[in-house]
Amino acid sequence: MAPMSHVIGIGVDIIEISRIRELMERKGDRLHGRVFTDIEMDAFKGGHYEKLAGRFAAKEAVSKALGRGMSGIGWNEIEIGNEPSGKPYVRLLGRAEELAKARGAKDILISISHTDTLAMAFAVAVGGGNLEGRNR
Repeated sequence: MAPMSHVIGIGVDIIEISRIRELMERKGDRLHGRVFTDIEMDAFKGGHYEKLAGRFAAKEAVSKALGRGMSGIGWNEIEIGNEPSGKPYVRLLGRAEELAKARGAKDILISISHTDTLAMAFAVAVGGGNLEGRNR
């Protein structure tokens, strides 16, 4: 019998898309690499601020699901990408990956949504078992 999965932590975050738009207009070049990875910036191509805001909210939600918040984790150590189907996934690097392992998190499931003005994300860190999602 396969081991059962269990919830390690949950996290949610919401952000105004205009905050990300203003931040990118002021500091866009400096944010690439420090906050947003190449994969995340690819989703932004064409000025899709709502997609970038969703990824920012997702990073916050993931850090909360890991029980830490962004304290001690670099923004670029949590990467949000998309499967070919469009389903978002989480890839942890560096200290974020170490924290997940220390907490027993085998996977982080993420959901992202937005309106014209707000983007939000919900994350669940799970341990044990084999899940459909995957931490890359």
